[in-house]
Amino acid sequence: MRNSRGHRFVLFAFLLASFAGAQSDAPDVEYTPRPSNIGSPYVSLGNWVYPVLDRLIARGYIKSAFQGLRPWTRITCAELVTEARDSSENGPAPRDVERMIVLLEEELAPELRELSGDRARDLGIESVYSRVTGISGQPVNDSYHFGQTIINDLGRPYEEGFNNVSGFSVFGHSGRFALYTAAEYQHAPGMAAYAASVREIIAKADNIPIPAAAPLPTTNQFRLLDTYVSGNALGLNFSFGKQSLWWGPTKSGPMAISDNATPFWMFRVDRNDPFWIPFLSRFTGPFRLDAFLGELAGHHFPPQSFIHAQKISFRPTRNLEFGFSRVVVFAGANHVPLTFGSFFTSFFSLQDVSAITKLSRNDPGARHSAFDASYRVPGLRDWVTIYTDSIVHDDVSPISAPHRAAFNPGFYVSHFPRLSNVDFRAEAVYTDPPSDPAAGGQFIYWESVYRDAYLNHSSLLGNWIGRQGKGYQSWVTYWISPKSSAQLSYREAKVSPKFIPGGTTQNDFTLKTDIWIRSNVDFTASVQYERWSIPVLAPRDKRDLTSSVQLSFWPK
Repeated sequence: MRNSRGHRFVLFAFLLASFAGAQSDAPDVEYTPRPSNIGSPYVSLGNWVYPVLDRLIARGYIKSAFQGLRPWTRITCAELVTEARDSSENGPAPRDVERMIVLLEEELAPELRELSGDRARDLGIESVYSRVTGISGQPVNDSYHFGQTIINDLGRPYEEGFNNVSGFSVFGHSGRFALYTAAEYQHAPGMAAYAASVREIIAKADNIPIPAAAPLPTTNQFRLLDTYVSGNALGLNFSFGKQSLWWGPTKSGPMAISDNATPFWMFRVDRNDPFWIPFLSRFTGPFRLDAFLGELAGHHFPPQSFIHAQKISFRPTRNLEFGFSRVVVFAGANHVPLTFGSFFTSFFSLQDVSAITKLSRNDPGARHSAFDASYRVPGLRDWVTIYTDSIVHDDVSPISAPHRAAFNPGFYVSHFPRLSNVDFRAEAVYTDPPSDPAAGGQFIYWESVYRDAYLNHSSLLGNWIGRQGKGYQSWVTYWISPKSSAQLSYREAKVSPKFIPGGTTQNDFTLKTDIWIRSNVDFTASVQYERWSIPVLAPRDKRDLTSSVQLSFWPK
């Protein structure tokens, strides 16, 4: 049923785009190029454009970007490139900065022309790719309980042995309308069912009946990833379809919404072009908004759950950005029907509710609130950026209840003296608030009624650290060119023994290279060595080696 709905949706998207293209042939008296009246697809979260823009932002050439709200449309990226070009002309820019700007101008040339008044229509293939991943040794693949070996990968399946994803993406726009479709074939080996003792631990941790001993079959499936149609009206961008979001400034993964899980169906409204509110913006700076209503898949407690979320971000100065977001999982079969009333009840509910209300048709759902901020350090504005992300359950904001909140702070060094092509980033994260160390995993990312609240297709929507965990991650990157790089990273993750008996520990070392063989051919290879200790799964430490090779073709 889900696949047939997706196919009908794609067909509808192409028909709508064709209609929009026909309408755009009508003569106009005057065309004013503004982002609010140009249809533009979003740049996918894994695109090479983001790390290049991040480097320009950190080095002070772009000061208007909202890094805690992604993805950005191609038009938004073109505006940022224009800003970088203007900044570079104020004084002699370093050679590597100039090369970054030139490559971005080449990639976003159609959007830059459209911002200059050249109306355009476009429909074509964005990329074709294939990735082969081999895993030697047993990986960890239960983000809700024990951890993950592969993180922030759109919820793609993986297991020991040979894994493959092969797919394509297409995009187009005409007038105020745009469309995007990414789809791929996914293959992963199967996995034996958990032992009875493990299933009993999961049942106790989640407060659910003991799961059946069901082995995971071999995966061979065709899946739609980001697939949507969008249009501009009233200064807002409206979109419908499957989408992935990144609501936070961190690299390891936002606490609220990340791409760790597969994209899900949603109706989304956002404002890519920052706006001002008279008087208020004198103190808060420009605003950006993002909100959606969607449906999650794979839920059982209760099934057929829905999700709505909102985020607002501010830039009071050129060096400071902060944002507030709220994520609510609500409704569900045999619990609360999806109606305007149930939506508004969950939307306006800001306080904890009684057990009687939780079990009634007035249940507002599982509510999490997040806060994030980033700041370019005084005296080192073009060198060091510090940032943090946080989330809390059943409170208005992590700011009002820091003792109950989870945090993810970090810092980014954009370059070093005489080493302008080397950067470094480090982050720490925990979902084990000091106020309640005996929560047993039943607080952040969990709820008494919505016991699989923060999952989509069994993968975490938020940060990979999961429930009642602690960890940190660091990356050092050598930029061979603005697009090509070599990177060494380390990750450690621990889950509290008060949640999983004996606790869990993962240690990962990863070496990754991303080489653009030609301007439109990208070769990526990585090797990850992992050592993990999870006594409930294996009495002794385990090791696995994950190697991956991907070849991507980006037609112009």
